[in-house]
Amino acid sequence: MKKILLLVCSAMLCTSIQAADFETAKDAVKNMGVGWNLGNTLDAADASKTWTTTAQHETYWGQPVTKPELMKMMKEAGFGAIRVPITWYQEMDKDGKVNDAWMNRVKEVVDYVIDNGMYCIINVHHDTGDGTQWLHASTTNYNTNKAKYEGLWKQIAEKFKDYDQKLLFEAYNEMLDDKNTWNEPLSDDGYQAINNYAKSFVTTVRNTGGNNKDRNLIVNTYSASSAANAMKALDLPEESGHIIFELHSYPNWKSESNAKIEIDNLINIIKTNLLNRAPVIIGEYATFTTWPANLDYYTTDKKVAFYAMDYLIKQTKENGIGTFYWMGLSDGDSRSLPAFNQADLAQTLIKAYYGSTDGYKFPTADDFQITYIVKYVDDWSEAFLFGDWGRATQKLSDYKGIRLEMDNDYSGKLQMKIYGDKDGKNDDGSDKYKEQYTGLTAGSNTTEVTFDTSILGSTFWGVTLQTLAGAMTAKVKKASLIKADGSEVSLTVSKAWGCEVSSESSPSSGIRSISATLDKGEGYIYNLNGQRMTTPRKGIYIQNGKKYILK
Repeated sequence: MKKILLLVCSAMLCTSIQAADFETAKDAVKNMGVGWNLGNTLDAADASKTWTTTAQHETYWGQPVTKPELMKMMKEAGFGAIRVPITWYQEMDKDGKVNDAWMNRVKEVVDYVIDNGMYCIINVHHDTGDGTQWLHASTTNYNTNKAKYEGLWKQIAEKFKDYDQKLLFEAYNEMLDDKNTWNEPLSDDGYQAINNYAKSFVTTVRNTGGNNKDRNLIVNTYSASSAANAMKALDLPEESGHIIFELHSYPNWKSESNAKIEIDNLINIIKTNLLNRAPVIIGEYATFTTWPANLDYYTTDKKVAFYAMDYLIKQTKENGIGTFYWMGLSDGDSRSLPAFNQADLAQTLIKAYYGSTDGYKFPTADDFQITYIVKYVDDWSEAFLFGDWGRATQKLSDYKGIRLEMDNDYSGKLQMKIYGDKDGKNDDGSDKYKEQYTGLTAGSNTTEVTFDTSILGSTFWGVTLQTLAGAMTAKVKKASLIKADGSEVSLTVSKAWGCEVSSESSPSSGIRSISATLDKGEGYIYNLNGQRMTTPRKGIYIQNGKKYILK
């Protein structure tokens, strides 16, 4: 809340009473409840800055433009805080000034969160990290960039200084030394630099005055590491009661018992090295491991994943530690609806914290009528009904076929193309696949295809909808894979090549309509400069909307 000067007057006396200051950092962490990260959105990075609009920047890593309805959904699901990671350097001129359009877009997203009554954290995100980022944990880097860093935070702080206590600032994300070393720096110089940056951040924000004088501020350990030495080395930049420590933690579970040991150990290290000096948040955590294992317990061992998430939330709440799930739960196209693509995981987090999900809402795509609009621009161009250029193969024994519902009869104009076993190489050296072709059913809007193993072999990795009539537009109302047991899996239509794909969606009640452009490049691996990688080396990478660390 803002400081308010109250005047209390009587016939004999008029005195001024100052309202209470902002809540303490400890109370803020407690009042946040369960948090979530709006990841791969405003934090998208590309050193070459290939975009010309804020929307192109915001969607560069495959996420849709953020809408206020998404934040309303998170609030109604029981989430009390949103961390909004932001990358700034591509939006700064040579003198370090942030362009107005980007600053105003950040403000819009912050307002979406605040207007729904949730806490909001904004930060300096992929300006740090592995690669060409300009902020490193070294005293040389600090001395070179101190003025620019403080100038950036002065601009941010001035823009938001009138916001109340539900807005918090985070100094930097995962800052690494000049050798891009994870967990612990190669020398104590890295720790010294982290503390220098933290102190500069706090001093700069406080000097802007207004509500920033008492705002709760957050500083990360070196590389946001959960290592004990990194925690010990992080100084408390001021004794105000308005500082929060942050770290990140991604799993290395093998079983429920192992998950419990890992979480207990993490909590104990936090209590010993940080929580005894200031409140703590785990600013990022998830059910997936670091790259290249590409293991997500949500999809490979949901029993372990849900046990670990339940136990982590219960233990952090008991110890007064805040948590912010990294970007899953509602991801990609689901954010445009808005809906949860991992509703059961979201429910697990909320139930662990509150003891029940009663009164909370967890909409899924099944609650919406979605129509995919495919605009073909070339002969033989294709849109994915299932798969992408990087997806692993599926066993045909697990599936019967695919069902497609269109808005009209497209017989003679479109066909389904199913890619099976690898079958040598094409003339250009790319992999060749066995292929099954089926035209759409005449006189009907619905086509059902049975997978033919005599043609495809034992596996398949993709199903596309291909034009036979050159440039044209078609609408897909529903696509589903039919599993061997007869159950169906709903599919998302996306671009393969030679077409554009967008969607129109509305709740089942038909109250509203939201559209989004879909062009995700799933399966590709990107570095934090937005460049596609074929042979990644050590560093952070983005694949299928998730962050991975190759060590």
